[in-house]
Amino acid sequence: MDITLVPESPFRFRLDRCDPMRVPGVVFATRDLLPEAVGDKALEQVANVATLPGIVRASFAMPDVHWGYGFPIGGVAATDIDAGGVVSPGGVGFDISCGVRLLAADIDREPLAPRMRRLMDILGDTIPRGTGRGGLWKISGRAQMEKLLVAGAGYAVECDHGVPRDLDRCEDRGALAEADPSQVGQRAVDRGLQQVGSLGSGNHFLEVQVVDQVYDAGVAAAFGLHPGQVCVMIHCGSRGLGHQVCTDHVRVMDQSLRSFGIHIPDRQLACAPVVSTPGRAYLGAMAAAANYGRANRQLLTQAVRHAFTTAAGVGVDLVYDVSHNTAKIETHDVDGVSRRLCVHRKGATLALPPGHPDLPADLADHGHPVLVPGTMGTASYVMVGTVGNDAFSSAAHGAGRVWSRHQALRHVRGEALRGELESRGIAVRPSSWRGLAEEAPEAYKDVDAVARATEGAGLARLVVRLVPLGVVKG
Repeated sequence: MDITLVPESPFRFRLDRCDPMRVPGVVFATRDLLPEAVGDKALEQVANVATLPGIVRASFAMPDVHWGYGFPIGGVAATDIDAGGVVSPGGVGFDISCGVRLLAADIDREPLAPRMRRLMDILGDTIPRGTGRGGLWKISGRAQMEKLLVAGAGYAVECDHGVPRDLDRCEDRGALAEADPSQVGQRAVDRGLQQVGSLGSGNHFLEVQVVDQVYDAGVAAAFGLHPGQVCVMIHCGSRGLGHQVCTDHVRVMDQSLRSFGIHIPDRQLACAPVVSTPGRAYLGAMAAAANYGRANRQLLTQAVRHAFTTAAGVGVDLVYDVSHNTAKIETHDVDGVSRRLCVHRKGATLALPPGHPDLPADLADHGHPVLVPGTMGTASYVMVGTVGNDAFSSAAHGAGRVWSRHQALRHVRGEALRGELESRGIAVRPSSWRGLAEEAPEAYKDVDAVARATEGAGLARLVVRLVPLGVVKG
């Protein structure tokens, strides 16, 4: 279909509804952030998502939007469960509950400086990363795995991989309640047994950072952040288990489309009614995989704590953990009516406003932390949810790619990139030169522009800016 964007404000564009779209498309971005790469069909995907049965309000795209599987990455869509609304695995993605966790260390940049090399060596030696097996916690078998799939980060804490306060600082207290391990196939379980507590590959990382700029001192203090403070940002997901869950359930939904009378413009949008057998099965498996992802980040948190204790003799607290690849059952007002919705956030993070009942008590007056990572050598941001966000309280999750990995490899050499970053005082511990080159800063949008557009669009407000000191790369 023809894609024509109508500007509604400097940070918002509209795709008018036309058949077979059921709702319009809304893209939060500046003109400079709109997808322009050759072959990037993200805007076409925004329109395609608008055809899903039961979709309400609009098919939304965040400022970091770019092409993905079925849904664009940076896509948000909600379907009305009681009006035939569907759930689509393409609206979650293969890396279920991929997310970001921010930790704050009890040390500032200057006192850490003489110990930084030792810290990075410990992290580089102890953090499992790359493709395949290798994790900090070897799960003994399916019985133990099912406990993890149900309780997520809570099970990790129960097994002494963390402290109870960590759960107060996790979205959903570290576990989605609807998990159904019986819907997770044995191959997915087998892939996950040896990977709990690992970064994986691709754009995943563990980065030591420093608070470079504070925009809202009151909210920053509530989050436990101050200028010059050292932090650690962890970006990873559910590894092979989540990928297999998505693969398995996409196949089932693709085969059941005809039986539900669903017609979609792209088979990658395979879906089923939320209340159907395949819909319920997928949501149960997805929640289980999401809980795996949260336990995964919990194990990496403990590795970071060990490294800081060993290298610098200081503690590390969890600021917050948010996921950006989920489908969650939520209640929202739509056209003045309270409705039960299945909210897909793919490459988009939850951004609850101040006063929301799901916020921890000590953050209720401030709002939900929104974590927006950049890429190596660029900034990252902590933001906070705002009132009036009509994209179902969603915000950007990162910078968003502009080069494919193949393009990055044509332009960048990993060895040269490491030299450039280290000349700027950024320590780098890569898993491979190829993987490093694929994630070069040039391959991504300007994260500063993404953060400004996120604020300009009213999705979230700036709290602090972080800059890198060292990177452990997946």
